[in-house]
Amino acid sequence: MPVLIISDSAADWPIQGPRVEVCDAWSYLTSPEDYPHRNLRVFNLCKSYQYQTTGYYVSLLAEARGHKPTPNIMTLQDMQSPSMLRMVSEELDELIQTSLKRLQSDQFTLSVYFGRNVAARYERLARHLFNTFRAPLMRFRFVRTDRWRIRLARAIGCREIPRSHWRFVVDAAERHFAGRAPGGKKRKSMRYDLAILHDPTENDDSPSNAAALKKFARAGEALGIGVDLITKDQYAHLLEYDALFIRATTAVNHFTYRFARRALSEGLVVIDDPESIVRCTNKVYLAELMQRHRLTTPRTRIVHRGNAQQIGEELGFPCVLKVPDSAFSQGVVKVATPEELNNQLDQFFSRSDLLVAQEFLSTQFDWRIGILDRKPFFACQYFMAPGHWQIIQNDPGKGEKYGRNKTIPVELAPRKAVALALKAANLIGNGLYGVDVKESAGHFYIIEVNDNPNLDAGYEDQILRDDLYRRVMEVFLKRIEQRKSVQGEQG
Repeated sequence: MPVLIISDSAADWPIQGPRVEVCDAWSYLTSPEDYPHRNLRVFNLCKSYQYQTTGYYVSLLAEARGHKPTPNIMTLQDMQSPSMLRMVSEELDELIQTSLKRLQSDQFTLSVYFGRNVAARYERLARHLFNTFRAPLMRFRFVRTDRWRIRLARAIGCREIPRSHWRFVVDAAERHFAGRAPGGKKRKSMRYDLAILHDPTENDDSPSNAAALKKFARAGEALGIGVDLITKDQYAHLLEYDALFIRATTAVNHFTYRFARRALSEGLVVIDDPESIVRCTNKVYLAELMQRHRLTTPRTRIVHRGNAQQIGEELGFPCVLKVPDSAFSQGVVKVATPEELNNQLDQFFSRSDLLVAQEFLSTQFDWRIGILDRKPFFACQYFMAPGHWQIIQNDPGKGEKYGRNKTIPVELAPRKAVALALKAANLIGNGLYGVDVKESAGHFYIIEVNDNPNLDAGYEDQILRDDLYRRVMEVFLKRIEQRKSVQGEQG
């Protein structure tokens, strides 16, 4: 993807290269016919990005022309938001305190050039700040009261760079322009590019194991889609792709949600989309949604401090109590007595003002129906862990125990279970979902709809084999081509 550097004067930037062009802001604004390339990467280095200034219009019109501006308008707004600065300070708190702990002064200014700083000890902090505020040249002011916090974030122009920093800045820029996934393997050119976001630290809890990730890459390449594995540290390279596939465990206050939100806002095809993440990761939302649409669930109550004492009377014992954002069977407990219930309520209310309580249905397994693009495509039986009532038994000090699973052709799964799962998933969106359904006494009950369901080699692919991965990549291909077609018509 070609690179265009824009500054107040073309003389502000000292180098050009075979794929790097430099121009002044006014030429870019007034001569759009000179820059017809749709996927042009525009790096806006103007001295001011204030509303309706030249720098502001460079980023604004770049978006209108289908170019990829850095910074974009969203970033410009984020930098001016005190609430955004507070959020970033809290999110990066541990890294900020560790990076700045040696300083004697109570104020510190950090320059970030294309995600890097001239001092190696601030490199990691600089990269994370760049991943959040994606502007090529920035300054951050930190102030220490009881602890270090970000007080100011602002983009700077070329003319504010000290002369002694220029060689470093040029090197940082050239590394950034070199492209995606630093350190990744070179591969042949493809029609489209897709990033798979994964978290190498998740190990057994990853939604797709290493073998599955390789199979996704091979399936994509067979369709003309180049696939790169990226991590949360490569946020700055997200816009170099046509699509994002999230294969890390999702949450709202989490890097996966930020990736999804940014990808969607920039016109990438993304699974899981941010709306699906918000909806599926909250069991209170799911409970209300299923009740509103009258889909069959176990008897369910939304619990707050005012009605908590009615749970036993309404649902009986044992019953199940859930924290809204629980995952991997954590934050989900079975209580057998009023005393156990009260103890758990005290703990869970410290985490959330609303909880979910459900009647307990004893089963040997749960159905997991995989839904992709509003169509069912796999069916699994997830059996309970040995001697336990859940699929995963979390045993402090001994780790996790898993029940076995069995995959069957979705055509042979109970039709009522598949139909119920499809109805539930369609209430969420048109992405990739795993719907958990209980079968009890001949009846089927929705337990929850999961975004980001497990797709592991050797498990969910037991029936479809490589076709499972191909089907997922075909959905991406279809959506990328649809989006490119719409963009072409608009252009």
